[in-house]
Amino acid sequence: MQVLEILAIKGAVLYTIAPSKTLADGTAIMTEQDVGSLVCFEAGRMVGMLTFREVLKAINEHGAQWGSCSIASVMVRDPKTVVPDMEVDDLRRLMIDSHMRYLPVMDGGTLMGVISFHDVAKAVLEAQDFENRMLKAYIRDWPAEEEARAK
Repeated sequence: MQVLEILAIKGAVLYTIAPSKTLADGTAIMTEQDVGSLVCFEAGRMVGMLTFREVLKAINEHGAQWGSCSIASVMVRDPKTVVPDMEVDDLRRLMIDSHMRYLPVMDGGTLMGVISFHDVAKAVLEAQDFENRMLKAYIRDWPAEEEARAK
């Protein structure tokens, strides 16, 4: 399975924010849309990512004033990205090794979507479930019983 297949299952909805907006604006969008990350866009290109991890760090560092911090001051600049034809096993390894729960998928200079660890887990679970059903059907329909009766 490749990253592109996970995006197809997930859908291509992107949630973005400008780096000039405040952290309060970002958390409002994240809460309303029930997402854990926002892609930060400036002048038509991705310049960073905001995840709940950065929000928590800002709360810890700035206390009650966290909401007035700019997105630019807390976002992950130039985040790691993946390509659509990356294999899921490589994606999982990268996410675990780099402690990234969200990775943008780039095709050249075009952002195709964001893959979360949840998206990966769901896609792998669905693939394993499908494979399990196929194997059970194959075993159930095994021709050995027919051959034994014919003898």
